[in-house]
Amino acid sequence: MKTHDFFYLSEVIGRKVFWQGKRIGRLAEIIIIEKERIPEVTHFIIKRPFGYPSLMVPWSKIKEANIEKIELNISHLDDYVKSPAPSQILLKDHVLDKKVIDLEGNEVEVVYDAKLVIRNKKLYVSDVDFSKYGLLRRLGLKWLANLIYNLADLIKEETLSWDYIQPLEQINSFKGNVRLKMLKEKLPEIHPVDLADILEELDHKQRLVIFNELEIEQASDTLEEVEPRVQRDIILSLSEERAAVLISNMTPAQAADVLAILPASDTDNILARIDADDAKKIQFIIDKHDEKIIHFASTHFLKATPTTTAGEFLSQYRTLAQEADVIMYVYIVKGEDTLLGVVDIREILLAEYSAALEELMTTHVIGLPPDSSLKEASGMFSRYSFRAIPIVDDNNTIFGVLPFRDIMNLKHVMF
Repeated sequence: MKTHDFFYLSEVIGRKVFWQGKRIGRLAEIIIIEKERIPEVTHFIIKRPFGYPSLMVPWSKIKEANIEKIELNISHLDDYVKSPAPSQILLKDHVLDKKVIDLEGNEVEVVYDAKLVIRNKKLYVSDVDFSKYGLLRRLGLKWLANLIYNLADLIKEETLSWDYIQPLEQINSFKGNVRLKMLKEKLPEIHPVDLADILEELDHKQRLVIFNELEIEQASDTLEEVEPRVQRDIILSLSEERAAVLISNMTPAQAADVLAILPASDTDNILARIDADDAKKIQFIIDKHDEKIIHFASTHFLKATPTTTAGEFLSQYRTLAQEADVIMYVYIVKGEDTLLGVVDIREILLAEYSAALEELMTTHVIGLPPDSSLKEASGMFSRYSFRAIPIVDDNNTIFGVLPFRDIMNLKHVMF
């Protein structure tokens, strides 16, 4: 059997199915059976054209399965004319687009895709995928997802092991939602990023029930990952002793990010309970958060007019780059300082030499006003994973560019 080690349901559903070198239909559905920890694929359902009945072919009779095609290894098609029984689980119909629900009935995410893996010649469903990457892949826009993921690191794959999913037999006629097995003994196995996403969707009481079950190290790691609103909610609900223990398990930089959202009196009380040297470092960083980014901006960046062609710019690039602090983005300006858009240097390298930069630029530019703080800049970098952010006023006047590496270097010194 020729297959890939893994693939996603969205990548194979609808793929052409071949038998004895001839195309006979397309993959319409996959049947699974829940046994042990993760479901096993038992059959592929093949939809045929021109009114021919569908086929239900066992996985053992699949000669080749990949994202390009599916080939059958059977003698006679008529032997496999069959429809699934009402009790059988259809992966596409019964799982995709279902909400992921926790034990308390709170919505966590929506299942956009499912990951299938091959182990010992058997096919299993290992994970559900509720990421934006999975959504784009599902919509047939994997190329766009890869482009965004590779160039800007904006989309992360977020999958959840099927081991956290309740048996589907517990869903009434499969009309309900996929439910999580959020059992106490499973919590240590969940990655802090996944656990943070779940905590953000719960109400205050449910959130504390789960959080209070975590060991100190996992609780500290999870607290770093949740959004500020939830951080504040959790910290203010803990005793100052437990909050101090959690803060002590973080780096000074991480601790400062968490404590900076609290009222000054609460921050002071928690800092008074931790090591004096660490408290001094954390307070210094919190104070630095309020410094203005304009003092750290560079005025040495690449800019060009909108009518400049890719060829014209590339002919000057080596010379211009020698004087610039930011060389991965080209800022398109009108006159001397009105920002119109931005172009990644990679796009220019891939473009036709005759293409004008205004044809390549992104006009929706995310920037920061000159009076923004270092903390706001750090949050912007964390959210968008940019390598530089322009500093612009309400009139789109660009004052400079804040390089990501400068903020990181500054953090290394401070932290």
